[in-house]
Amino acid sequence: MVFRFGSHELDVERRELRRGTETVALEPQVFDLLVHLVRNRDRVISRDELIHVVWDDRIISDSTLATRLNAARRAIGDTGNAQRLIRTMQRKGFRFIGEVTELQDPAREAAATDRLTAPRLSIVLLPFANLSDDVEQQYFADGITGDLTTCVSQLPDMLVISRNTAFTYRDRPVDTKQIGRELNVRYALEGEVRRSGTRVRITAQLIDTETDAHLWAERFEGEAGDLFALQDEITSQLAAALDLELVDADASRPIEKPDALDYILRGRAARLKPPSRESRAEAIEHFEQALVLDPYSAGGQSWLAIALTARALDSMARQPDADISRAEDLAARALAVSPRRALAHFAQAQVLRAQHRYDEATLEYEATLSLNPNWAHAYSHLGWCRFMTGAIDELVAAQERAIRLSPRDPQIGLYFSRVGCAHLLQGDLDEALVWIEKARNATPEHPQFRAFLAAAHALKSDAERAATELAEARRLVGDDRYASTARLRAVEIWGVPRVVALAEQTYFAGLRKAGMPEE
Repeated sequence: MVFRFGSHELDVERRELRRGTETVALEPQVFDLLVHLVRNRDRVISRDELIHVVWDDRIISDSTLATRLNAARRAIGDTGNAQRLIRTMQRKGFRFIGEVTELQDPAREAAATDRLTAPRLSIVLLPFANLSDDVEQQYFADGITGDLTTCVSQLPDMLVISRNTAFTYRDRPVDTKQIGRELNVRYALEGEVRRSGTRVRITAQLIDTETDAHLWAERFEGEAGDLFALQDEITSQLAAALDLELVDADASRPIEKPDALDYILRGRAARLKPPSRESRAEAIEHFEQALVLDPYSAGGQSWLAIALTARALDSMARQPDADISRAEDLAARALAVSPRRALAHFAQAQVLRAQHRYDEATLEYEATLSLNPNWAHAYSHLGWCRFMTGAIDELVAAQERAIRLSPRDPQIGLYFSRVGCAHLLQGDLDEALVWIEKARNATPEHPQFRAFLAAAHALKSDAERAATELAEARRLVGDDRYASTARLRAVEIWGVPRVVALAEQTYFAGLRKAGMPEE
């Protein structure tokens, strides 16, 4: 079915909106919203109906709905003020009021499959099976499924089938291809729970519903002494792992005409690589392309702000001040239209941290975690901000939580380095070297990790290794900060006086001993 109105054609099967011969990029939710309004143009569509059809009854804010409606209006040349095509009926809902012609394409209908194109990052979490001898343990398996559904639905850009719908597949033979067709999702997660004595083992596997291919599998084990604590721990780890796997899987799919969300996914996949100047630049390029296609995308604005600040914070930017300034504008725009979205708060937190406004950044990281409690990087950065404001003892605990939550994180070198930094500044050089070397091995192209190693080796009187690491730091960095300790102090801020004093006694002293001049 193709709907024509004015100069636009809305192709339902191909999931395309065309203006003349030009394809108009739309996010999946905006496309689904527009299709539902056009299909049901003979009546007013309530807010609740739109949420049921487009968001599968997930809880969304009024601002999210307003953002998607405005995006739909912009795509078809309408505005919230004009309302020539999509009209808001006060306290009733919304209605498409343009004149529409329905076109049928027999050739396409004959070639069409019985499956629509499933939205990207769409998943159903099937009820976990209880393999324990005790049937009473079913409640624990159900709890894992329910909590995991909630956790995954909090992840950026994710479309998750509701728990009530997913549970209709309990105790039924699982045909993931059929489930994919019935629910129009790209992925399904299956799981099993087995309890033996005090031990609980949980296995999960991610399946591509188009091919029935197993994309990823993981096993989690723990003591059943406190089942609720174990349930929280496992669901958090599963959600964090799924986020990485789904983004990587979706970004690798071949697409002829990428839209804004495709570029966002490609940028997120680039961010999953260990940080380097190349991977940071690659992510930024993809997020830039997303905003070319959809300049008003709050997701695109947030991810680009995050990528720009990451490049500056990693000392990999040629013009860090310019990156941070642009990120500040992008994050502010995203937060203005998405005040209840964890992604926008995380972008704002990153900007504030890059500006050394640690107290304000702390509040934004806390807001991020209140909306998405499984964001490992937010825990890590929150610990760093508190460290910079004097809560020195909190740094290691925050990194340990991030590591536990996302033990296979491609950027785990950051967590390792911060544990090592805490030990370095407190003079525990042996422990510092263990952690910073782990960071260097995980992220070999991060200049600051090399500088930490140079200082630690120098304080241990290993002059040769200290000089080698300092030379690598200078080669990898995007500016001249490692030319002298005076230059480094000008660009690296170490927070409150207590932390500055520790850095001077250890980090800067070690760099001087490694051969870095004072001026």
